[in-house]
Amino acid sequence: MTTDPDSGLRARLIDAGVALVAAEGAQALTLREIARRAGVSHGAPRRYFPTHLELLSAIARRGFADLGDRVRAALDGVGPDPRGQVAALARTYLAFALDNAGMYELMFRHDLLESGQLGLRDTSLPLFGLLAELTGLIRPEADARRVAGALWANLHGIAQLWRWGSLRLATGVDDFAPLLDAALLAHLGPADAR
Repeated sequence: MTTDPDSGLRARLIDAGVALVAAEGAQALTLREIARRAGVSHGAPRRYFPTHLELLSAIARRGFADLGDRVRAALDGVGPDPRGQVAALARTYLAFALDNAGMYELMFRHDLLESGQLGLRDTSLPLFGLLAELTGLIRPEADARRVAGALWANLHGIAQLWRWGSLRLATGVDDFAPLLDAALLAHLGPADAR
C-alpha cells in the first residue's frame, strides 16, 4: 500500500502549525514559520493550502477534534444524568481553553469560522448541538438553543477573563470551579428543581 506524499506533507504542515500555536500562540502562525518548522520551503504550504485562512482552518479543525475527543472521554466518565453531563462538558471546555490558550483563540476566530474554509463552522457545531440537547433535557420548558447559547457564552467569558486574570482579581477565587457552578445554576436552575 502506498501513501500519498501530498497527504503526508499536508499533515506535516498542520502538525507544525499545531505545535507552533501550542508553543507560541495564534499570532505566531505565519506561513513562513509553519513551513520552516515543517522543513519545507516557504512557498510549499501554498501548494496544499492556497490561502492562509485554509491552513489556519485546518489547524483549528485539529483543535475542535481534540476538544471533541476530550468531551467524549469526560462524558464516558459520568453517568446518564444530563446535568452531570453538562457539568463535565463545561469543565472540559474550560480546562481545554485554559490549557490550550493559543489553539482556543484560533478555534474561535470569527474570520476563520465565517470564511467557510474546510467546513470549520460545521466542525464546531456538533459540540454546541450536544450542549443544546442536554440543556433541553434539563430545561424542557425553555428554548434549549438559547439557554445553551447563553451558557456557552458564559463559559467563553469565564475562560477569557480567567486567562486575563480579571476574574481572580474581581472574585478572589483561585479556581474557576465556583464560577462554573454559579454559571450552571444561573442557566440550568437548581439541581433538584426537577
